[in-house]
Amino acid sequence: MKDGRVIKQQQQQRQRRQTRNFIRSSSFASCIMAFVLRGVCKQLVGPQWRKTFYPLVRSCSGAGGQFQYIIMDKKGDGGCVGLIKLNRPKALNALCENLIEELCQALDTLEGDDDVGAVVITGSERAFAAGADIKEMQDLNFQKCYSGSFLSSWNRLAEVKKPVIAAVNGYALGGGCEIAMMCDIIYAGQKAQFGQPEISLGTIPGAGGTQRLTRAVGKSRAMEMVLTGERITADEAKQAGLVSKVFAPEVLVEEAIKLGEKISRNSQLISAMAKEAVDAAFELSLTEGIRLEKRLFHTTFATEDRKEGMTAFGERRKPNFTNK
Repeated sequence: MKDGRVIKQQQQQRQRRQTRNFIRSSSFASCIMAFVLRGVCKQLVGPQWRKTFYPLVRSCSGAGGQFQYIIMDKKGDGGCVGLIKLNRPKALNALCENLIEELCQALDTLEGDDDVGAVVITGSERAFAAGADIKEMQDLNFQKCYSGSFLSSWNRLAEVKKPVIAAVNGYALGGGCEIAMMCDIIYAGQKAQFGQPEISLGTIPGAGGTQRLTRAVGKSRAMEMVLTGERITADEAKQAGLVSKVFAPEVLVEEAIKLGEKISRNSQLISAMAKEAVDAAFELSLTEGIRLEKRLFHTTFATEDRKEGMTAFGERRKPNFTNK
């Protein structure tokens, strides 16, 4: 009974926070409409309600809206790079449920923006994200986690078709490390620290930490990090293959945006295919992966951007991609 009361209190607290968020970000009438839509979507759509709910909310309350736990902006030439900054400084950007919901909303917005060719996710210089919010988890039980598919919404980041770059300064621990590994490329500040300390809390990584980390750094190093909870530095992460490049903290985000600009100059359609092919390398056998790669390669010959790219090369000019 005690667990049930605690869970009910947590649900009520989340509902009150969500109410305040909607009131801050839109008019009262829009808030009412948003909650009606949310309820309908949850009943009709089920676990995938967010993908339906958020676009409808944006149409009622204006694109993007206001966020409490993240900051969303567009950077680069012509706003070609979406920038999402995790913004819970007092909690070292601990990943509470509302922050993840806002992150998913921002990703949906940027994914649907034709001007955006890449996305950068960052935190503060002190912390990218210090982990999941322990206060939200400590009173959960097995039934609540299992029936509610706890942490399932985190997968949205891994499903984004546009290239996503993590710009990691400071702590990227637990869920923070897992969020970074869901991104396609990781740039790190010189003082960044990566780790999976869940073992010290009596649990294990639950958002891909044991899987993506092993694929990135190998079994021995991943096992050492997961079983001890010890952290590795930015340079160690680069040496192990977890991080692409290391920069001074003050220029990290700028360098990530430059990379996003460079990626955005290419066809978004072809970039999505390239990303799909690389991701498949972690899921398929070599034979199956090469087969998929060949099919995607052949598919590019049905696009206008492939024709434009090769024509521009022959004419010694820059291509004008139209994402078709």
